[in-house]
Amino acid sequence: MVKKLDMNIETLSGIRALKLTTKNHVVTRVQVDMGKAELDPKQIPVDLDMDQVIDQDVTIGGRVYPITCVSMGNPHCVVFFDDIDHLDLAAIGDTFEYSPLFPDRVNTEFVKPIDEHTIKMRVWERGSGETLACGTGACAAAVASVLNGYCKKGKDIRVILPCGDLTVNYTDETVYLSGGAEKVFEGTVEI
Repeated sequence: MVKKLDMNIETLSGIRALKLTTKNHVVTRVQVDMGKAELDPKQIPVDLDMDQVIDQDVTIGGRVYPITCVSMGNPHCVVFFDDIDHLDLAAIGDTFEYSPLFPDRVNTEFVKPIDEHTIKMRVWERGSGETLACGTGACAAAVASVLNGYCKKGKDIRVILPCGDLTVNYTDETVYLSGGAEKVFEGTVEI
């Protein structure tokens, strides 16, 4: 539908710049400039009185978790776990989403670092429950992985999600999100 390789799209979180990769005139990959990661707890928001929430122990649902909080235009809480595959996300997702620490509720990413270029993630999205992918969540997880020393700033980080991989690059200026583009749905709209 669009013949350009660089374009802007207006979203609820602001205008995002896209770079498209094509093959035989079909978009195969998209890189999105997601904007700067917000770490100020008042702007996320998270109800903790500190400059940044990085590897901070908090009690949620009667259990202590080390959390890192990031906003990518929406609030995220990242928790690092060794075994996310067997995590009962349905049992603990709501406790994070509705914790009084998060006045606007929160998306929660449960992340397992694999190496300095790879993380694996499951996400609980506020209002939706567990989802198979989340672009802003992948960005928040990559930012938190850098802030906690698992990955390197300015390097591509592969984020493994249940429905496929994304690539995130966190710099001082912005966060870039890249992923494959595939047609998954077709329909018509009567206007």
